[in-house]
Amino acid sequence: MARAADIPTAASHRVETFGCRLNAHESDVIRGHLAASGAGDTIVVNTCAVTAEAERQSRQAIRRLVRENPGSQVVVTGCAAQIDPARYAAIPGVARVVGNEEKLQAGTWSAVDDAPAVLVNDIMSVRETAAHLVTEAQGRERAIVQVQQGCDHRCTFCIIPYGRGNSRSVPIGAVVEQVRALVAAGYREMVLSGVDITSYGGDLPGRPSLGQMVRRLLALVPELPRLRLSSVDPVELDDDLFRLIAGEPRFMPHLHLSLQAGDDMVLKRMKRRHLRADAIRLVEKVRALRPDVAFGADVIAGFPTESDAMFENTAALLAELGIQHLHVFPYSPRPGTPAARMPQVPGDVRKARAARLRAIGAANLDAWLAGRVGTTDRVLVEADGAGRGESFAPIALEPGSAAEPGMVVPVTILGLENGRLIGRPALRAAA
Repeated sequence: MARAADIPTAASHRVETFGCRLNAHESDVIRGHLAASGAGDTIVVNTCAVTAEAERQSRQAIRRLVRENPGSQVVVTGCAAQIDPARYAAIPGVARVVGNEEKLQAGTWSAVDDAPAVLVNDIMSVRETAAHLVTEAQGRERAIVQVQQGCDHRCTFCIIPYGRGNSRSVPIGAVVEQVRALVAAGYREMVLSGVDITSYGGDLPGRPSLGQMVRRLLALVPELPRLRLSSVDPVELDDDLFRLIAGEPRFMPHLHLSLQAGDDMVLKRMKRRHLRADAIRLVEKVRALRPDVAFGADVIAGFPTESDAMFENTAALLAELGIQHLHVFPYSPRPGTPAARMPQVPGDVRKARAARLRAIGAANLDAWLAGRVGTTDRVLVEADGAGRGESFAPIALEPGSAAEPGMVVPVTILGLENGRLIGRPALRAAA
């Protein structure tokens, strides 16, 4: 998994983040707690455990940080620390190991010097997810808002439920409060995030669906210009979400699917809740409702028992659906999961299959971007005069454009260079 750049929160505080958007949001919470804590020189490594490779990268970073910062307290947290705290506590130079629930509590960081070396509870005992009011996220344009935590499913390749616990939802009132605060602080786009956000609401009074929550959020925060969702399950979108896709311009036309494979036998062995036909049906339905929608997808290459024919089914599906924003992971055995005990595909075959799928994704993206030349879009400007369009297309403003980061700028797409569209801004920019 890619890691974020080292970003100082104060002269003596730093958080290094691995993994998902939810981890990135939680790192923002940690930064806020550290800034208010009075703690000494502290470096926090917020780990990921989604694959064995993600854990290896986390351990490598921890050892590097210990070596390069002999005067700092190095604290390890995140999913890898939650699942196997003893392993991380045993790394020479690690001062503390903190669990996923504890890392979000202000008291954990206000008593860093006197705290126990391992502070990790039973994550399965946690029944609620508290909202954390964050108004300073990394960057000043797009903010991540946690609406859900944990997962009740047990996919055979996934260890994350044991790092995050069971599914828990943030009540709508707390989500509204967080979004209002972020909009007031200048953020123009929110990304609703969680471990399994399409399971939102099952634990709340009245069992509101994700779509019902999003509809109410947009109604209660009319000043929010743009809203996106993080990864969604292909069979758990509800009717309210489909109505928002069809008729709400502030709901961005971009869905990222937790697809994982395009072969029915592989999907069954993964214990996924959808089949190949479900994915096709969803993409066709959404495109019929909103033709400008773009899709992303997570896909695992070389899952145990995957034959050449099974792999070809996945490759054909991705090409057929034209998925534009593709995240491909060569399967990495995760100890403690059922898939790790299945017959494994050789490592070189996994890598070759992943490369093939990435090539399909790159071709899909290039074709889609080329087809957008001559159209119009609205870009949320980030850094260096570039940003993302409504369907998450990468767009660079033509040289000489005066738009500042954080502006939402109407543009005409002039061309395509080096994998990015070139946009000419209209005379006025929407702040």
